[in-house]
Amino acid sequence: MAPNPTPTSLIDRLRTESTAAGFDIALVTAPATTGDAGERLREFLAAGHHGSMHWMATHADRRADPRVLWPDVRSIIMLGLNYAPAENPLATAVDRRRGVISAYARGRDYHDIVKAGLKRVAGWLAIETGAAVKVFVDTAPLMEKPLAQSAGIGWQGKHTNLVSRHVGGSWLFLGAILTTADLPPDAPETDHCGTCRRCLDACPTNAFPAPYQLDARRCIAYLTIEHNGPIPLEFRPAIENRVFGCDDCLAVCPWNKFAAQSREIKFAATEATANPPLAELLTLDDTAFRARFRGTPIKRTGRDRFVRNVAIAAGNAREATLAPLVETLLTDPSPLVRGAAVWALGQLVDAATWHAHKTRLHPTEPDAVVRQEWSSPPTAPQAGSRCD
Repeated sequence: MAPNPTPTSLIDRLRTESTAAGFDIALVTAPATTGDAGERLREFLAAGHHGSMHWMATHADRRADPRVLWPDVRSIIMLGLNYAPAENPLATAVDRRRGVISAYARGRDYHDIVKAGLKRVAGWLAIETGAAVKVFVDTAPLMEKPLAQSAGIGWQGKHTNLVSRHVGGSWLFLGAILTTADLPPDAPETDHCGTCRRCLDACPTNAFPAPYQLDARRCIAYLTIEHNGPIPLEFRPAIENRVFGCDDCLAVCPWNKFAAQSREIKFAATEATANPPLAELLTLDDTAFRARFRGTPIKRTGRDRFVRNVAIAAGNAREATLAPLVETLLTDPSPLVRGAAVWALGQLVDAATWHAHKTRLHPTEPDAVVRQEWSSPPTAPQAGSRCD
């Protein structure tokens, strides 16, 4: 251990160590500086805007104050890792025959990469100071974005995501190190959204009831990743060809002019994740799904939810060559997939063909939700229509 390191020299060396561990920024805040985040969380939960993400309501008191999570914490080091893609995702999503995967999920699972870096920095700090440390990356009831704002990394924009002038723009993974070391805090960041509302206007499903408020139940990222039931009918056209997540509100943020492409090559898209053809994704069984998306965030969602999304995207593509592949999903073991396939087929074939399939399959369909899908005649929504 260095003899009695001064706070300034310790912070300087902490940032050097953080850079060596792969992080693009590391700043410090006190555990009691989350502002009104706790109250905003309570309002979010009371309105039901968290949907089926019940884990957000569990231990809400811990989320509001890190000292409840760990009473001994004296300082919190917030670290950011830029994952900005090589191209604006909106520019690469125009081919409806291909499924769009959110930029954050196209490379290796960020949980693994960020946690490995956090452990390296935290281990160094523990040896250097003798302080206790704990690391977190989406693994505890911790409000990373308000803490990152209080540390000065960025601010929560009108789309509720973090925006940084320093690194990454809207494309930033966050990690936290809680420690008993008493470190000097950095200055908090202020809001720089001004009158801009590009993120709000870009949302295909109008998921923002007001600036700085998100109704996750209308959010495509929530619907395609967290939601484990059928995607509500009103949102299906707006899903367009997104099969995992949505980047629209992030991609239009003007602060992204400060976001250079990520230097972490493990976040780069692969052939398996770079907007792959829907025709390939429609054929995935559980084994093929696991093999294709091993080591990525996509695997966490599971095959059935993912193929549900792909079926919706296929229906929105209005590409007749996809119809035979969708037809095979009408007898899929998963009712979630079968139900999405029923709707998708209604967008791809004529009414007579759809009703012929209904006559064959509806009488023996064991799932009530899928039977309801068959009971709804095919419509023909305009692709890309907004949900008001």
